[in-house]
Amino acid sequence: MAQKQLHSTEELDQFVAEAGKRLLFKHSTTCPISAAAYSEFQSFLQESSVPAAVIHVIEDRPVSNAAAERFAIKHESPQIFLLEGGQVKWHTSHWKITKDAIAEAMKA
Repeated sequence: MAQKQLHSTEELDQFVAEAGKRLLFKHSTTCPISAAAYSEFQSFLQESSVPAAVIHVIEDRPVSNAAAERFAIKHESPQIFLLEGGQVKWHTSHWKITKDAIAEAMKA
C-alpha cells in the first residue's frame, strides 16, 4: 500500500484519528541512518496493507514537532510509530527500525 506524506498538522491529526493500526515514519532526507531505516520500512510496506505515512522532518518541521508533542515522545529521526486508536502502541528509532521489528510490533 502506498504511504502518504504529511505536510500539515491537520493531515497529521486526520491520519492519527483514523481507525485501525497505522504506521508513521519520521524521515530525515539528509541522514544515512534514516535512509537505511526508510528502506526497511518500504520493504515492510511492500508485503503489508497497513496504512502508512511519512513526515520529512527537515522539510516539514512543524508537523514533526506536532507529532513529538502529541505523543509526548522525544523527537528522533529516523523514528517509527505504530498507532492504534490515536495512541502510540509501539515506537523505536535509528538502527532498531527493521522490517522484522515492524512485523513483530504489528503482531503484538
